[in-house]
This record gives sequence, C-alpha cells and structure tokens, in this order.
Amino acid sequence: MNTRRSWLIFAFGSFVYLSAVLQRTSLGIAGVSATERFGGSAAVLSSLAVVQLIVYAAAQIPVGVLIDKFGPRALMLAGTVLMVVGQLTLAFAPSITVAVLGRMLVGAGDATIFISVIRLITSWFSGRIVPQLSQWFGNIGQLGQVLSAVPLAWVLHDFGWTPAFLAATLVAFVAFVVVVVAIRDRPAGAADNVRPPTWGGALTQLRHSFSRPGTQLGFWSHFVTQSSGTVFTLLWGFPFMVYGLGYVTTMAAAMLTIPVAAGMICGPILGVLTARHPLRRSNIVLAIVTAMGAAWALLLLWPSAPPFWLVVVLLVVLGGGGPGSLIGFDFARTFNPQRSLGSANGVVNVGGFLASFVMMFLIGVLLDLQDGWRVAQGGASDLYSLDSFRIAFSVQFVVIGLGVLMLVGTRRRTRRLLSRDEGIEVAPLWVELSRKLRRRARGE
Repeated sequence: MNTRRSWLIFAFGSFVYLSAVLQRTSLGIAGVSATERFGGSAAVLSSLAVVQLIVYAAAQIPVGVLIDKFGPRALMLAGTVLMVVGQLTLAFAPSITVAVLGRMLVGAGDATIFISVIRLITSWFSGRIVPQLSQWFGNIGQLGQVLSAVPLAWVLHDFGWTPAFLAATLVAFVAFVVVVVAIRDRPAGAADNVRPPTWGGALTQLRHSFSRPGTQLGFWSHFVTQSSGTVFTLLWGFPFMVYGLGYVTTMAAAMLTIPVAAGMICGPILGVLTARHPLRRSNIVLAIVTAMGAAWALLLLWPSAPPFWLVVVLLVVLGGGGPGSLIGFDFARTFNPQRSLGSANGVVNVGGFLASFVMMFLIGVLLDLQDGWRVAQGGASDLYSLDSFRIAFSVQFVVIGLGVLMLVGTRRRTRRLLSRDEGIEVAPLWVELSRKLRRRARGE
C-alpha cells in the first residue's frame, strides 16, 4: 500500500471518474438544445436529468453490495459499458422517450464509478492520507464538468447535438479501456477481504452498515452538502443564467466551471481539516451548509436582478459543497469495517442524489405551475422568468432544512455511541473553544 503502483491506480481511477462526471453533466450545457430538439415543458425537460439521478441513487446500495461481493473493477467495467451505450442512445435519440432511456443507462453506469474508486483508495492506501486523497480524487473528477462546460459546449454549439454526444461517448470508451488495462482491486499479494459467500451474507453486511449511526451521519452529510450544487450544475443553473439573468450561452457555460475551480481550492483544505479534526467533521459540514444557505438567500431576496458578483459568489460557495460531501464517505470509512465499505459508501452516496432529484423535479413543477397561472390570468407565457426561478429555487430551503435536522439528530446518537463504546466525549464546539481560550489565558 502507498506505493508507486498505488498512485498509478489512483490516477487511472480518477480519470475514469472524470469521464463519468463528464457523462453526468453533459446534459447541463444541453438544456436549451434539448428543449429545441424535443420540445415540452420544464417538467418534461427536468425528467431527462431526474430519471438519471433516480437510477443513480436507486443503484447505489445494490452497487455497494456488489462491490463487497465481486470487487470494484468488475463494477467499473460494467459501468463504463453502460455509459457508452447510454450516450450513443442519446446522441441519436429521435424523441424524448428514447432520450430518457439513454440518460437512464448513463445514470446506471455512473452509479458504479464513484464508490468503486473510493473502495480502491481504501484498498491501495492507508493512514491519514486517505481523506486527503478522497478530496483530490473528487476534485480531479470534477474536471469532467469543465470538459462538458467548455469543449463539449463548443462542439454542441458549432456541430450540433449528435456530434457532441458522440464525443462524450468516445471519452467513456477510453475510460473502459483504462479499466480493462490498468485497474486492479488490491495490491499483489495483499490479503483479500472476506467476501460474503452468499447473497444473504451480503445483505446482512448491508443491514449492519445501514444500522450504524456513523453511516447514517455520512448519509445526511452528503444529503445537505452535495445536492444544491448538483441541481444547479446538472440542469437548472444554465437555463437560469441564460433566460432568468440574460447571460449569453457561452458565458453561462463558462460560469459552470467556477464551482469546479472553487472545489479544487476547498477540497485539499477540507481534506487536511478532516484528517486533523476527525471529531469536528460534522461542524465542517454544517458550516458549508450555512454558507450555501446564506448565499442562496441573498441572491433570491435581491430586490432586482442579482449583480454578476453575487452570482459568482453563489457559484464559489456551491463549489465547496462537492468536496464537503466527501466528508460523508470519511464517516463511512471510520465507522465500518473494510469488508463492508462498499455497502456503507453506497448508503452514503444515496443521500445527495436523493435530495438532488427531489429538488430538481420540484423546481420544474413550480416553474410550470407559475407559468400556467400567468397564462390563465391573461399574461404571456414566460416559463423561465427570474421571478419564477426565485420561487422555484426556494424549495431547496425546505428539503435541505429537513436534512440538517436529521443530521443534527444523527450526530447526537453517534456521539452517544462514541461515549459508551470508546469513552470519547465530544463537547459542543463552543464549549471546546471556550476551554481552549481559558487554557491559553492561563498559559497552559
């Protein structure tokens, strides 16, 4: 472990995840083109992204069980094949129905990659470097969003729908070749983790993972940090900036790279903080959620069109949510044995995407309802007006607010467990800070 070969595995695994993120976010820059190609309402357009996320989220726990039973490489091979087939289907889709089928295949393939590479990291590395590598891996993967926002958007704009999605398919195929040639489950000669011999044993491991408060804490951490940025970058951010704010399409696409840049700066910092302060990880999560809530509130309550700098601030803050969500997997790692990490990571990864597709769909429904009321009162149809977006985006406060309440309750149970089983008392943050200040004042 922690050898040169480990670093090669990390590099190749990160590339495969980069390809998966490109496939996942390729629709984000194609929202306007999808409306022109397939027609339909905001709810119909949101269905393209929502079904992808539903399939992704629904597959996480089964994929986690399969990783524990067959290893991450087998799942990565299946996932890259599914993404190739899904993007090919979308490239030539003649109707919204076929396009939805293509996105479902992409979602199913994408579902296998992230938690498989997380498992590879814990199999090839050990020590305090693991949470930092998880952050770097997430950052490298998010470069796939840059590829979809800039070169893929350029291909879409200049050459059209089919060439753009064929280009994305080519990247997915290269990722498949990388998995075949370079990825292995564990170092040569390393003892294999005990794999469940039967499906009953695999499901028992899943039940044990799910019942651990630390796994649930990871689920709710992922739920509250990852979802808002995913909703914005995967679907609704581009129409919001183009129609609601009046930005040109090239500028709107380029701005979707800002969360990636912000995440690449925040990720290593969060990795160090997580490694150095493992008992304060939930405080870090809550700080990130508070920052995102404040940025959204300021933008939505701005009396006129929000200024450009405020939109940039929002995108920067959303960029911190991606690396913040990886803290959820660090909870899973520290509260579960290695043999059941696939199941635990699958449970955690459901959180953010469950929140994402719920909010994504509700935003589309609220946009349609407001437009319907506007037309019924004799006004002109204006589906993507700024005022409509203000109301629709506000649904995030309800969904994420529920997640925060669940996170705080689960944290309380997790700390009770630490106190009972390991004798570790975790005082509230303000109490710990006041103690440190008193000790510093006494010169201790």
